[in-house]
Amino acid sequence: MERPYTCDVCHKIFRDTGSLKVHQRVHTEECSYLCDVCNNTFSDKSSLREHQSLHTGERPYHCDMCNTTFKTLKILKAHQRVHTGERPYCCELCNKTFSKKSHLKVHQHVHTGERPFNCDVCSKTFSNKSDLKVHERVHTGERPYNCDVCSKTFRNKSGLKVHQRVHTGEHPYSCDVCNKTFSTKSSLNVHQRVHTGERPYSCDVCNKTFSDLRNVKGHQRVHTGERPFRCDLCNKTFSEAHKLKIHQRVHTGERPYCCDVCNKTFSHISNMKKHQRLHAV
Repeated sequence: MERPYTCDVCHKIFRDTGSLKVHQRVHTEECSYLCDVCNNTFSDKSSLREHQSLHTGERPYHCDMCNTTFKTLKILKAHQRVHTGERPYCCELCNKTFSKKSHLKVHQHVHTGERPFNCDVCSKTFSNKSDLKVHERVHTGERPYNCDVCSKTFRNKSGLKVHQRVHTGEHPYSCDVCNKTFSTKSSLNVHQRVHTGERPYSCDVCNKTFSDLRNVKGHQRVHTGERPFRCDLCNKTFSEAHKLKIHQRVHTGERPYCCDVCNKTFSHISNMKKHQRLHAV
């Protein structure tokens, strides 16, 4: 379709003279439509109507595939890409595609190194506003996401989603070598190093290498003598959280590991494996 109407300021092209006139108000700052609630002004009536839905709570735009409603037509159109799979925004550096322009803009910070969002408490910087908002909860203690099964709370929605797999048993990530499954992608990545032999984390004191960053942090306490994990029953301290968890079974009597030959139970997996060798003889 021919689009003969061109803005003489920025050269953007429009299909009709009405759209061109509305656009030109961007340059003239002509904003004749006033919101009677907050006094914000708009260059056209449709923008004012969409804005007013923020005050009224009205969500007049309806997705015909999942029945979700939206305040603006623009948000509805972006949402519909969830169903269509359309990703019209492409990074010109790596060709990665996105369903929203805002997601592309955030992604581009990977290439530029730009981190424009700054925490005013500790000065840590972030490439997008949502990461900053989640980080700020470290300082405020806010944990707004709540598990409806066990009431455990989380700083972000993704943390809650991963946690819920504890209850559902979902393990969506699978190793393509041994088919072992995992609840998180990061756990799968660490596991795959069993097959590749990769040990990318190194102790800066003794140069011992590890496949998992958590393990190197625990190991470094051998050098520092730090034992930050304390049993609240007997006050014994440990250098790693999993060692405290194993110790606590002395008090609880928990024996979660069971021999599949004789059903004898054990508090520690290494003790069970040692026992199973008796059956193999």
